Amino acid sequence: MRPDRPLPLTRRAALGLVGGTALGLMTPWEALGQEARLTEVDALKPGQYVWYPDRAPDGFVAIIVSLPDQRCYVYRNGVRIGVSTCSTGKEGHATPVGVFTILQKDVDHHSSIYDDASMPFTERLTWSGVALHAGGLPGYPSSHGCVHLPLEFAKLVFGVTHYGTPVIIADAHSQPVDVLHPGLVMPADATTAIQADAPKNANGTPDTAAAPNPAQDAVSMIVSGADKQLVVLKDAAEVLRAPVTITDPGTPLGNVVYVLKQVGGEVSWTAVSFEGNGGAAGKATAAINRVTVAPEANQQLAKLLVPGSTLFITDLAAPAQTRTDKNFVVLSQAMS
Repeated sequence: MRPDRPLPLTRRAALGLVGGTALGLMTPWEALGQEARLTEVDALKPGQYVWYPDRAPDGFVAIIVSLPDQRCYVYRNGVRIGVSTCSTGKEGHATPVGVFTILQKDVDHHSSIYDDASMPFTERLTWSGVALHAGGLPGYPSSHGCVHLPLEFAKLVFGVTHYGTPVIIADAHSQPVDVLHPGLVMPADATTAIQADAPKNANGTPDTAAAPNPAQDAVSMIVSGADKQLVVLKDAAEVLRAPVTITDPGTPLGNVVYVLKQVGGEVSWTAVSFEGNGGAAGKATAAINRVTVAPEANQQLAKLLVPGSTLFITDLAAPAQTRTDKNFVVLSQAMS
């Protein structure tokens, strides 16, 4: 089997994930079946991948790259629709850990640094040279800092992402969870505004079949426990900065990324906790509920938030040098 081809259909079906069903609600046989499928995903060979777009036909995508596992996970509206083997940076060229957004997309990119090397389906994460793209997959970290993917998987991912799609590169991570009642960081008037702007059927009910609009100007937000500040960026520019209050400040927040989604008219956050650069994984519901801002800042947030917006909560400092000059990139620590 060629390494850049998906698994045969019967094998791929066996590798599918069970979406949304808790183990505690399954029969013992169903639970054993899910455990077996997860084990088989872990056993993917270099160049192999699985892809299940119908599990979440539309919605906003988030990508997680696990450095220890050498895996790339693709989630849409919090549902895992794809898993692939990958190859990240080798010694001396480590892939940076942190929260990134896709800054640029190029189907037929060639390296300006490494002898005009072909980098099909490039999705740039930093302006200093880190990207997702099709590349070599020997089964261990081998790149110069980029995330190499199988060719066909890179093409599939390229087709479901857009500028601003969050990419989390982590030492370890949790499965996404929904946060339905996130307190003051997601004000009620923002929910009302988002629902009012959503596509409607002729009778005024939410059009649940309508695809999301990736052209919306999704905002990126950072809450830093060290800085005690909320910073909001839109179109690479800072549009809001406000102090935050953190309850129980002696307890770490950890690292948590939230992506705002809307499904069937309901607005909520999908959250992913991750470890990186000494920052521990946070508790998704607890972290966001411990952060409050002044009412006037919430009113400004209500006018900015749209589905696809990203919020990163961390204990670490987030000064300007943790972002690129041209667009929004947050690293768990500033790049050297």
